[in-house]
Amino acid sequence: MTNIRENHVKVHFRMDIDEDGWPPASVESLWAVDLGDGTVRLDNTPWFVRGVASGDIIKVELDGDGVVWAGETVRPSQNCTIRLIVLKDDGSAAARQSVLEIFHSLGTTGEGIERYRMVALDVPPEADLPQIRKLLEHGETKGWWHWEEGCVTAAWEATAQA
Repeated sequence: MTNIRENHVKVHFRMDIDEDGWPPASVESLWAVDLGDGTVRLDNTPWFVRGVASGDIIKVELDGDGVVWAGETVRPSQNCTIRLIVLKDDGSAAARQSVLEIFHSLGTTGEGIERYRMVALDVPPEADLPQIRKLLEHGETKGWWHWEEGCVTAAWEATAQA
């Protein structure tokens, strides 16, 4: 994420909690750049929200309390959001950092969060998508992590057939 500036706003996303209690909150807020026309460009990677990625242009509405709520995606960025629960070394800070570094070498950015032993990856279209998928699958087979697709593109989905 870039440095927070005056044109950044927190955009709130409503989420449905499943029967297992996941995600652990009914609302997630993400930083975004206010584009001044009722839309924003997301400026960080979602931890729990599905169907959006960093760089997406989202329609927003302001409620009576001044809270900015997300609406529909106006223009997807073509970035993917991939999330991992790190199992290796019980998801320690060192294990999460190692995961971030490995995937960074393939063109991603991201961050980790201790509370859920998670890493959220922002995968731009120019990243090595086939290698990222291979590594995700290999790491899951080895018991290093579980992973999920938070938001994916046709280019990402094509790597499943490769």
